[in-house]
Amino acid sequence: MSGGAMRYRVRPEILGIAPYVPGKPIEEVEREFGISGAVKLASNENPLGPSPAALEAVRGVLGGLHRYPDGGGTMLRETIAARLKVAAKRVILGNGSDEVVDLLAKALLTVGDEAIMATPTFGVYRIVVLANQGRPIEVPLRAGRHDLDAMVGAVTPRTRLLFVCNPNSPTGTAMTRNEVTAMLERLPEQVVVVCDHAYEDYAVSADFPQTAALLESGRPVVVLRTFSKIYGLAGLRIGYGVGPADLVGMLNRIRLPFNASTVAQAAAIAALGDEAHVRASRMVNAAGKTYLTQGFARLGLAWYPTEANFVYVDVGRDGRDVFERLLHHGVIVRHLDGTWLRITIGLPEENQRCLSALERVLADG
Repeated sequence: MSGGAMRYRVRPEILGIAPYVPGKPIEEVEREFGISGAVKLASNENPLGPSPAALEAVRGVLGGLHRYPDGGGTMLRETIAARLKVAAKRVILGNGSDEVVDLLAKALLTVGDEAIMATPTFGVYRIVVLANQGRPIEVPLRAGRHDLDAMVGAVTPRTRLLFVCNPNSPTGTAMTRNEVTAMLERLPEQVVVVCDHAYEDYAVSADFPQTAALLESGRPVVVLRTFSKIYGLAGLRIGYGVGPADLVGMLNRIRLPFNASTVAQAAAIAALGDEAHVRASRMVNAAGKTYLTQGFARLGLAWYPTEANFVYVDVGRDGRDVFERLLHHGVIVRHLDGTWLRITIGLPEENQRCLSALERVLADG
């Protein structure tokens, strides 16, 4: 190989994929800027960390790490199924819910098949559709929310998947139960609707479409859930999907063996049983949401109402520049596009530091 040219053949659609860019790690920022004590409000992690019960469960299985995990994740799937009142055969575990997205694309897409999604939304949808030779059909948000009418209108005979991230990342906005139900009733049955509910546990609206209700709709719906957010297990990469048993069976045919580690399964089971930790996490989130949005109002900034653990705020100027200036203050947020920043709701002292730094950056012009 010379001159940087590749000597191996790569599918053209892979060359056109922009890789997913995660939030900057704390260690990287501290090293780059020569600072200490940076706070990360970029990746929508639970600032309280994992459940103490989950940590205890992890310690309890460390002695058995020379053994392979339960490849079927039997106990965890049964625990999830019992909570949702569905059969365990309708539950599939993933190395994060991202893996279930990839499995769906692998199972359902052939060359030129279409998958409908909003823009902006979670970037992994577009990546896996392109990687599996599908065609992403992107429908712009309307006032920060999914335009479900336009998404239904974009359906063609080649449509196989339709993604609804609810609450949506990066905006935090949520669709109501009636809106989602009306959309499902209008879709042909060849379209599998993927309702990504990574942030459902933070949603407070009474009309939010809960997972259990969606699964009873009788439509081809797969609901995605994760332990990375309110359960604080992002580092263990464990999530799941719940859908029709026959479809889940197809996904299991192509799922790599042992995709959910022993440690992740044990921690997830324990986390599901720690309701006190979930309640505390919701309380911290609610208080932080109020604090940040009141601060944004004081600074004259606009933001979208959020049902998640982050706020999407318009800083009124080059968002990339503001993001980079905040790094110098040891505050890591997320810039995705234009004048908007996505800011994770943290602990009180983290929220205070973020707002103070943002005020200084905006005042500097």
